[in-house]
Amino acid sequence: MAVDLGAMRGVHLTATWRTAAFLLAIFAAGGCGSKPITDAVPVAALAQHTVEFEFDSLDERPVSSHVLRGKPTVMAFVASDDLASQAQVDFLATMAKHDGDKVNYVFVAVETPERRELVEGFRRFFESKFGVVLGAAMADKATLEGKGAFGDVRGLTVVVMDPTGRIAWLRTGIARSDEIRAALRRL
Repeated sequence: MAVDLGAMRGVHLTATWRTAAFLLAIFAAGGCGSKPITDAVPVAALAQHTVEFEFDSLDERPVSSHVLRGKPTVMAFVASDDLASQAQVDFLATMAKHDGDKVNYVFVAVETPERRELVEGFRRFFESKFGVVLGAAMADKATLEGKGAFGDVRGLTVVVMDPTGRIAWLRTGIARSDEIRAALRRL
């Protein structure tokens, strides 16, 4: 039985191009930037009540609504093995170094307790790189299930809260420093 390799090459090439076009469409849709949740839900609706939470801190500094009140807070829900999350924590560490004690900067690892050691290493890396200590915690069970105080934040999500603990701004996906700064200026 003879096989026409030229015809087979064409079939393979067509399938390859279809796959490449499909992947390009997925990456293009994802690369267009995430829309802030505030586009879908008015900020007034988000800020109607204070958010109550308490996460399992990675060090002696508690990460809870009661401790963080009194200053604006920027909180990122991240995964330590996600490049976008790593970039987001990099942004927050740079901002924290610039702002000092004027703003609370916190990341919450949306990861299972078994990964705690990995997340602690993630935190130590950023502390040594920037010489700044970010608040860091592990998500609680409700947050891991998408049912926590902030809703479904199982993907990279950044929240800016006013000093009273109300959500002033929320974005799903990576948030640039200038976007976070603009949200902080509006407080």
